[in-house]
Amino acid sequence: MNTETLRTQIEQARQEVLQHSIYREVQTAEDLRLFTEAHVYAVWDFMSMLKALQNTLTCTTTPWVPVSTGKTRYLINEIVKDEECDVDENGLRASHYEMYLEAMREIGADTSKIEELVHSIGQGTSVREVLHQISDDPIREFLSFTFDLIDEGKPHKIAAAFTFGREDLIPEMFTKLVKDLEKRGELSAPKLLYYLERHIEIDGGEHSHLALEMIEELCGEDKIKWSEAAEAAINALEHRAKLWSFIAELINKKTTINI
Repeated sequence: MNTETLRTQIEQARQEVLQHSIYREVQTAEDLRLFTEAHVYAVWDFMSMLKALQNTLTCTTTPWVPVSTGKTRYLINEIVKDEECDVDENGLRASHYEMYLEAMREIGADTSKIEELVHSIGQGTSVREVLHQISDDPIREFLSFTFDLIDEGKPHKIAAAFTFGREDLIPEMFTKLVKDLEKRGELSAPKLLYYLERHIEIDGGEHSHLALEMIEELCGEDKIKWSEAAEAAINALEHRAKLWSFIAELINKKTTINI
């Protein structure tokens, strides 16, 4: 089996996400703010999955010992380099999560809820305790799936969910939407435009190839691993579809998340 076969197996689930109504629901500046306030949890979730892979596939403790293969270490470290310390629109180093927060603030979206969650974890509160306190079921379930996968500790499954069920599902149409809102004078969002364009450039280009190579390396000739990778990718896509439906409902009702 290979990644092309895996793509075929998960294509139906992927199309259900790509054809979701959410891409038509976001029409106004207010819609965009509501979208980012919920979507930011997926951005943070992406970073958490990325670091789980790096922790598993490389040595991040001392004393150093070689872990996995040189090629696998290279593949994950290259992705981490760009996602965790990319350059923003001013040429300053920042993670894509931090860049997204800055873009949210620029358009008047509320960042306090996600920042409180991340701060609480940074202060020592367990992820499980924090997730238990989230009252919006779709967000809690979306994040719980990720941390269940991380706790299971199978890198080929994490890599499959990371590659096929995450941020490559943000199409270029969002860039066009933001530009249209700017032209109509409803929004000023150079930071968000930069994030979207940079995101499409990196995740749709170099990173997608690196991530696919990583799955090939991790699954090898093991049929069970390929089957588990496909299952993880489909589950990730199904959770993304549920998150999209939740955000579409927020937009239709013009209500914000209740974390």
